[in-house]
Amino acid sequence: MTSHQPGKSAGNSCSQYLLAVAVLVVSACTSNDVPDAPGSIIETYAEIASAGYEDSLLTARQLMAATDALLADPSETTLDAARLAWKQARIPYQQTEVFRFGNRVVDEWEGRVNAWPLDEGLIDYVAPAYGDESDNNYFYTANVIANPLIDIAGISVDAPEITPQLLAETLHELDGVDANVATGYHAIEFLLWGQDLNGTGPGAGNRPWTDYSLEKCSNGNCDRRRDYLASAVTLLVADLDEMVLNWEPGGAAYRDLMARGEAGGLATILTGMGSLAYGELAGERVRLGLLLHDPEEEHDCFSDNTHWSHYYDALGISNVFRGQYTRINGELVSGPSLEGLLRTRHPAEHAELNARMEETALAMQALVDAGEGGQPYDMLIATGNAEGEAIINRVVAALMEETRSIEKVINVLGLQNVSIEGSSSLPAIQ
Repeated sequence: MTSHQPGKSAGNSCSQYLLAVAVLVVSACTSNDVPDAPGSIIETYAEIASAGYEDSLLTARQLMAATDALLADPSETTLDAARLAWKQARIPYQQTEVFRFGNRVVDEWEGRVNAWPLDEGLIDYVAPAYGDESDNNYFYTANVIANPLIDIAGISVDAPEITPQLLAETLHELDGVDANVATGYHAIEFLLWGQDLNGTGPGAGNRPWTDYSLEKCSNGNCDRRRDYLASAVTLLVADLDEMVLNWEPGGAAYRDLMARGEAGGLATILTGMGSLAYGELAGERVRLGLLLHDPEEEHDCFSDNTHWSHYYDALGISNVFRGQYTRINGELVSGPSLEGLLRTRHPAEHAELNARMEETALAMQALVDAGEGGQPYDMLIATGNAEGEAIINRVVAALMEETRSIEKVINVLGLQNVSIEGSSSLPAIQ
């Protein structure tokens, strides 16, 4: 199977196309045929985690270089380059999400880099249609970029300067509200694109480059907006650098994984695969938006990049199953795999899960083809879009069937205490 993307943005379309083709061809043609031992499988899993976070750090540094260039010389060209760098940074990071749910170190850290959805009015100006208040968030329209001093509901935020420390230690999840997302990929996405005011119609966010110009400043407070963007990107790089160290031999995540033993390590792998496929991806990120017909439930809601984020999430699950990951430089990281173990010891379960993953890949490809063909996720979930509903439902069904097969693998391996996270938007997988 190959990935087809109609030409849209020359740099982004071409680079993502080449990477997707390379990865899917490798996945189809190079699986491990060795009867793999659990200890070796767990080592491969850790190596893939390490490589994925290293690539995420590298692309975040490239994003930093692009945003530095934007701030040094604001223009349509440098803003477009920064947006492209953000999309490129999502490619390896989304493939690491499979390491969530089972790894404590990752779970405690993840909210700093990929929390969503966010109430963007905390950060910057918003359109009148956004509203003035929320029953759940006093800081819904606090707009720290415009307001150096905020005093709401007895909580004061003194922000004469916008720094990484202010974002991480004061603003992020301010007042204990999860939607007060001040850091990570999605805060940066909002700063680069601005709000998507198109609802379920065509078009993404369209923030003007002059929002970062000191000479031609639009929408006010451009100096503080520049500081916010620089601080958010600095934090992203620092947070990813921390996770790279965590997956080195001797790092916190690596030690924690290895301390669980063979059964515990396999349980960790399958917990991440099942929870990402079912509750997180099929439920919270895909089906919920369709049920509500609400573009605010779109994962990459400012950039309309959601189809690619979902695609690479699913690919990350496949990477772990097959024991292989293609790095952004084309290098293949591979080793003993869960797939190899099942093929040798439990061929029926192997055949079923392999087939389910192939169907998920095809469903995700259809989602990508729609997105690159002019119908991104927020348009697919529009009321009355029967074709879009069919594409979304195919993705959800494929992920649910994949999860059922993962549960069968858990049972046939005799693993205990594996809890796959669910979603209120989905029926039970039993």
